Amino acid sequence: MSDAENGAARAGKTVRVTQVGSPIGRKPGQKETLIGLGLNKMHRTRELEDTPSVRGMIRKVAHLIKVEG
Repeated sequence: MSDAENGAARAGKTVRVTQVGSPIGRKPGQKETLIGLGLNKMHRTRELEDTPSVRGMIRKVAHLIKVEG
């Protein structure tokens, strides 16, 4: 698979994340991870590219977010 085909295949894969828990009282790394995902206030939703790095960030704060897709 060429780079162009690989990029086109990946462009269609997204994951929707919504913040449902507060980072107050959590470890600093968890708050920073939420900010890295583009979530800094309750009930905010972002549609992110489904990559291994994003999946790792989701795993780190899985108890504070809801994942769809």
